[in-house]
Amino acid sequence: MSDYLFIESRCPLDSADVAMNIDTACNLANQGNNVTLFLVQNGVIPARRGAKNEAIQQAKDAGITLLADDFSLRERGIGNEDLAQGISPSPLEAVVDSLAAGAKTLWH
Repeated sequence: MSDYLFIESRCPLDSADVAMNIDTACNLANQGNNVTLFLVQNGVIPARRGAKNEAIQQAKDAGITLLADDFSLRERGIGNEDLAQGISPSPLEAVVDSLAAGAKTLWH
């Protein structure tokens, strides 16, 4: 079992690649790996409560840990209370910690 960190900086409304990357993360999680999806920059947009995004729901269903960069959230006026269930605000230091721990990382 390996640890994977997917960093998503794009909004799925702007980039069709987002769904493909999250699908890859889900496949890894379904194979028994520990997978974290860290949403940053415009990637936090689908983290809002009420936002409909199949890829994010698929990640939740696969048991992927979902984190949203707290700075990116504040920049876009998204408060912690506005986050969808299952998505936690997190400082960017979480990425540094994962890198230091040796997680295999993919940044999109």
